Amino acid sequence: MAAPSLTFLGGAGTVTGSKFLVEMAGRRLLVDCGLFQGFKPLRLRNWAPFPVDPAGIDAVILTHAHLDHTGYLPLLARNGFRGPVWCTAPTADLCGLILPDSGHLQEKDAEFANRHGFSRHHPALPLYTQDDAERVLTQLRPLEAGRPHPIAPGLTLHLRLAGHILGAASVELEHQGQRLVVSGDLGRYDSPTMPDPEPVPLADHLLLEATYGNRHHEAALPEDALADVITRTAARGGSVLVPAFAVGRAQALLHHLARLKQAGRIPNLPVFLDSPMAQDATDILRRHPRFSRLTPLECRQAGAVAHYVRDVAESKALNANPFPKVIISASGMATGGRVLHHLKAMAPDRRNTILFSGFQAGGTRGAAMVAGAATIKIHGAHIPIAAEVANLAMLSAHADQNELLRWLRGFTRPPRQTHIVHAEPEAADALRLRIQEDLGWPVRIAEHGETIPLS
Repeated sequence: MAAPSLTFLGGAGTVTGSKFLVEMAGRRLLVDCGLFQGFKPLRLRNWAPFPVDPAGIDAVILTHAHLDHTGYLPLLARNGFRGPVWCTAPTADLCGLILPDSGHLQEKDAEFANRHGFSRHHPALPLYTQDDAERVLTQLRPLEAGRPHPIAPGLTLHLRLAGHILGAASVELEHQGQRLVVSGDLGRYDSPTMPDPEPVPLADHLLLEATYGNRHHEAALPEDALADVITRTAARGGSVLVPAFAVGRAQALLHHLARLKQAGRIPNLPVFLDSPMAQDATDILRRHPRFSRLTPLECRQAGAVAHYVRDVAESKALNANPFPKVIISASGMATGGRVLHHLKAMAPDRRNTILFSGFQAGGTRGAAMVAGAATIKIHGAHIPIAAEVANLAMLSAHADQNELLRWLRGFTRPPRQTHIVHAEPEAADALRLRIQEDLGWPVRIAEHGETIPLS
């Protein structure tokens, strides 16, 4: 039996592509299986041969459904992975939306590039197809959160709710008294929609996300900021376009908009949810009340505040309609999807507002616009940005530095080693210093491709 080890195949030195290869109890496990996003050198890693034979991986464990944690699964399975994919029930349901949609969008993007000739590759190809994604869904194996499950002789898996989005969990693997914990993406405390991240009592090795490791969320209430943006945009005759993650952020925005409308705090503008996946994710939220803070009534009100835009023709018609409105459309960092067509139409008009709602990874269109870019490139064309650009960072579903420290204080004793993952370099180093100064724990920043012993 090989000595226990951990290899960082993604999510190290960057905030995307989370993949942690664990060899324990004679099993080879992959915790998370995400796509690299953002800067082109990172995206190119998606196309490189996988560092280990996918057929030799016994199982995959998912912390949650976002693409930077799940989006490589269809390719892993196409290349030979045949094992189970363990996750919570809501994560399984959300993967049923997110992964086929990812394959479909990649096929459409490749087709669009070939039709218009702006790709350097001839022909442009998708990383994987919708069929690839639908096939891997048959390997999903939902587990009940909150208790240990034996997944191999002497090896147990315990999923604890992490907040962040519906079904998100921290992962604990235990073998012969040794515990490896992967935090996954930790959510906010006192979120109006998601539960607090559950504490974990013990770990020998801890993988800690640090997306917001160098930031502190604004104290401003998100509904106050959202009301201000919508009111001032409507006053100048403009519309608000919200690029939003279809899972998590879109549902939170609908909840806040429903409350604002009920209180009469915003103009009575029509709200359009132009993301079929976000619409389906809202339905999944209703099916899993244990994993949310929203009451059944609040879920119904959030779902009713917006008009659901299903077909492409109706989506295109939104841009031809000059009347002020609010459009929520995926993706949250403007990396793909219907939001790109809305950006092409709305960003050049100074009456409008492009309203982001959380973290924007480096190399994405969202990050460029929040940083003040004068133009962005969409479908081979440079689009001028005349619209107001704002970011409601307090709507982020990620714990900030203080909240990460609060979660760490839930351990009954320090982990033998804490490894900082899923962060840009500045955020990772800021959190490393804070942990050393406040807690005195041994802590390091994980490096891409390195292998460390767990014994």
